[in-house]
This record gives sequence, structure tokens and C-alpha cells, in this order.
Amino acid sequence: MLIKSLVIKKDYLTTVNEHATLEEALKTLEDSGFRCVPILDDSGTIFRGNIYKMHIYRHKSQGGDMSLPVTYLLKNATKTIKVNSPFFKVFFTIKDLPYISVLDENNKFYGILTHSRLLDMLSDAWNIKTGSYVLTVLSDNSRGNLVKMSKIITKHASIAGAMTLDAAAGELDGNFVRRTLFTLPAGVSGDTLKTIVKKLNHKGYVVAEIDDLQAGITIMSDEKPGVYINQPRN
Repeated sequence: MLIKSLVIKKDYLTTVNEHATLEEALKTLEDSGFRCVPILDDSGTIFRGNIYKMHIYRHKSQGGDMSLPVTYLLKNATKTIKVNSPFFKVFFTIKDLPYISVLDENNKFYGILTHSRLLDMLSDAWNIKTGSYVLTVLSDNSRGNLVKMSKIITKHASIAGAMTLDAAAGELDGNFVRRTLFTLPAGVSGDTLKTIVKKLNHKGYVVAEIDDLQAGITIMSDEKPGVYINQPRN
């Protein structure tokens, strides 16, 4: 399970018991340095919600009773995913949260999935550390386009990673457009890159952008399609 492999398990987390006071919760937050932590029941298996440092500070600054139970200010009680949830659900649930709480198959608290873990996974999928170039290729929604684009590229280089980001209308004469990002492996020369771009364009697939991962620059953008802003390395 992809989600399970990314989760930080509860044994490695700082948590607060549901019977702790706001004063005790604030000390835990200040000692740990975290801006929020999960609230769990006495058994340590039931997720009650999150407690945020900023909410406690606000409560305290307004003269609020710090002996109240931490559940008085709990948030995100329903913001959870299952350890076997489909991956796309994570993006809708985690959205504005520092992390999303993860429950196991029996609805017991399993751990948390953080934004940083999620971004690390996407970075690995993109092969940013070991790839050479990323081609952003535009195509319509015709069946078989992914296979056709892949065949063109693999005649000249292997594909280290591929990702489809979005779909929008209007960029190719009003047709439905998909942006597919192909990561090429290390060692691809500038001449090979130019050949791939030329062949893709010839077949009607618009290379809107090329990013040099190792140099950290964009060498071609959709503002100047077909024009290299910086010369690719040989």
C-alpha cells in the first residue's frame, strides 16, 4: 500500500491525551516545537482531533481558562484517511492541513502523513535527483497518445519517470489538452534532447517546456515554444 509506506507511525509521534489540560497541551507543543499534534484517547488508539498552538495562545491571550480539557479547542476531528484509501483522496483531504491523520482498517489511529512526506514521494516519482531533463508535452485527449509519445521518446532514450498533471481546454486550437511530464535519465545529451523534441513536434505533440533538472533552469518555455532560452549541455 502506497499510503502505508509514507505514514509516520504513532509510536514515533508526539501526541496529547484527551484528558490533558490546555496548559499541559501547550507545554507539550512548546517542548516539541510542533505547531499542532494529534489528540488521542486513553488507550492511544482513538483519534479525537488536533490541537494547535496558535489556538491555545489565542485562548490564553483572551484570558481563557487554561485548566479546560484540550478537547475544548480540538480541530480536524473528521479530517482522516484510511491506510488503504485511494491515493487521490489524500490530495483532497490534506489540502490545508500540516498533516492528515491515518486510521487503520479497524478505525484505530495508525499515524500521520505529512506534506513533506507527500512532496518527497512526488519528487522521487519525478526522479528530480537523478534525472536530466523534464519535457512538458501537450496533447489532446485522443486514445493512445501516451503510448505514442512514449514510443517516440524511447527510440532515443529511456524514460525515468512520467506524470500527467492537468487537463484544460483552449491551448491547442480549443481542443482538450493534457500535460504529460516525461523525465529523461542522466546522461542524455543536448543533441538527443533536440532530436526527441523535433520528433514529438513533428507528430503533433507540442513540447511546451523543457527543464534541466541538474542545472535547475528552464531551457525552453511555452512563452517561446521551440526556442532554447539557455543552451542545453552537450
